[in-house]
Amino acid sequence: MSRPLRLGVIGLGAIAPYYLAAAERLPDWEPAAVCDTRPQALQRYSGPAARFRDHRTLLAQARPDALVVAVPNHAHLAVCRDALEAGVPVCVEKPLALTAAEGRVLTECARRSRVPLMTAFHRRYNAAVRALASRSAGRRITAVRVRYLERIEEHLGGEDWYLDPARCGGGCVADNGPNALDLVRLLLGDVTVTECEIRRDGRGVDRQAVIGLRSPAGATATVELDWSYPGELKDVEVEWTDGEVLRADMLAGHRGFKASLWHEYEAILADFAALVGGRATAGAGAHGGLPALELVEAAYRLARPAPGVTTAEAATTAGVTAAEGAATGTVAARETDVPEGTEAAR
Repeated sequence: MSRPLRLGVIGLGAIAPYYLAAAERLPDWEPAAVCDTRPQALQRYSGPAARFRDHRTLLAQARPDALVVAVPNHAHLAVCRDALEAGVPVCVEKPLALTAAEGRVLTECARRSRVPLMTAFHRRYNAAVRALASRSAGRRITAVRVRYLERIEEHLGGEDWYLDPARCGGGCVADNGPNALDLVRLLLGDVTVTECEIRRDGRGVDRQAVIGLRSPAGATATVELDWSYPGELKDVEVEWTDGEVLRADMLAGHRGFKASLWHEYEAILADFAALVGGRATAGAGAHGGLPALELVEAAYRLARPAPGVTTAEAATTAGVTAAEGAATGTVAARETDVPEGTEAAR
């Protein structure tokens, strides 16, 4: 048996423990190096991997076989590009980048370097979702509904960047939207955004959204996102042309907060190992990362205030997010180096 692949993890926040635990469990991987710009995050890490405060130093000294990037969204471009240009395969937390323009830079960099680039949409690896997708194979779908509802403050893990549109790319549409939209694409293939309603808070952060989509075959999809939901509800419902309806609850059977993530991230790293080892090839658009960003930007462009919003809320909704700005040209796509502190993890 060949030696395990040496894995580097950039960013030691709320998501990193799932990657590290999966790397320790799977025979294909060996945690080799971790990186975070915050000394306290490195001090909290108790594993055997070497510790670094700069991702470039990690790449040069640890020389990992592959890299997981789990930093705030605005830092994805610089960290991923450095790794790809160094010839290191990358698995990056969704979204692929802050904007679709940045996503195109990364997919082109991966193509030019001939290095695997994978976007980690962990919900497509959920056991209930996989069972639903398997049951849908070969059947014509009429409609899909994805609900991704949570109170975001309960999921921050001490990271406030989620609530900063400049670093997140927006709000619930920019951060949770890619996961939900990827599930629609998993079931329907390529889709187009037909409508979007958004409710933002007083700071301009989108807290709730309903996105309508349609496939070329005429199937419809609805994505419901909520960052103010009292509790947590995440499911997918599919209706076939024969009238049968089936629902997959992504949280069912997983006791404890975020318990469903353990098996999802193990499946992600199993897939990533196959890419790195040459046993599989990356799909078009970096495993769906770029199409998901394009759907996010289309949703923001089509967004109108949700019914019942106040005049002030409607005025806020008319504002431009970082993602919208890049799409319309009002904000330049970011291709700068990583600012101090951006490797504070997800």
